[in-house]
Amino acid sequence: MKLATLRSEHPDGRLVVVSRDLATMADATAIAANLRTAVEAWDDVAPALQALHTELHAGRHAQPFDPALCAAPLPRAPQWCDGSAFLNHGRLMEKAFDIEPAPDAQTVPLMYQGASDDFLGPQADVLLPSEADGIDFEGEFGAIVGPVPMAATPAQALGAVRLLVQINDWSLRALGPREMRSGFGFLQAKPSSSFAPIALTPDELGEAWRDGRVHLRLQVRWNGEHFGAPHGGEMDFGFGELIAHAARTRRLSAGTVIGSGTVSNTDRAAGSACIAERRVLEILEHGAPRTAFMRFGDSVQMQAQCERTGDTPFGRIAQRVLQWQP
Repeated sequence: MKLATLRSEHPDGRLVVVSRDLATMADATAIAANLRTAVEAWDDVAPALQALHTELHAGRHAQPFDPALCAAPLPRAPQWCDGSAFLNHGRLMEKAFDIEPAPDAQTVPLMYQGASDDFLGPQADVLLPSEADGIDFEGEFGAIVGPVPMAATPAQALGAVRLLVQINDWSLRALGPREMRSGFGFLQAKPSSSFAPIALTPDELGEAWRDGRVHLRLQVRWNGEHFGAPHGGEMDFGFGELIAHAARTRRLSAGTVIGSGTVSNTDRAAGSACIAERRVLEILEHGAPRTAFMRFGDSVQMQAQCERTGDTPFGRIAQRVLQWQP
């Protein structure tokens, strides 16, 4: 089933179920007021939500669905842990920031803990203080989990996946190198992340969900121009491994969001899901970057797309970057 969150006076928004074609929705607040509540009580409420989803496709309770009214599926979450599961991207970023690779990078996922109190909706303007910070988008996929016990195996961790999401994990590249060298990790370099409107159960993807990976191309456009379409199936660590890594020394509470990191392919013809990666490729090819980072007024669009049907199961992220005004 497909779920979304409409903006409301409540910080967690209002839960709706959405049709597979993203044309209609049905109010789900009689079952669970919001998605956070639903995930925390998943075993109790999921059957009722699925029944409502079935009724919606039978033409009952249908209202028009407008993604412009959506918040992030989880406007706030108990925890946000973002991995770097595409080793190709990690290798390129090591070159970009002159970082020594971790000796166990091939076997232990990289991951940082980001802010989860202010996720942005699919069409929210992104307000940032300065173009000099190196504004960059980062397209990726994510999993919303139920409770995960400490030291869960990858198989147990994968079984805890409740919903899948599509994410734009914004980065400020000029601030990243210092924070990485500090040994304490990202803080200022990682403003609030944005989400496509739909959170869906893995079965909605059919064969595109296998081995703990989303096997779809992530179509990225910058100011209306094609930027890249890397494939999510090239993850070196699947979501089972990422979730188990996050839970190695602590349990994860229901509603925790685990990110895949920037989708990246070894085939350069696929393009990139972030500007930094394109700049590194330009350095390797031309000796210097040719692409600047984002400017205020720029826009970015992202949608995961099935190559066979053209369907976009998560909907679309479509945002502008604007200067924050005090």
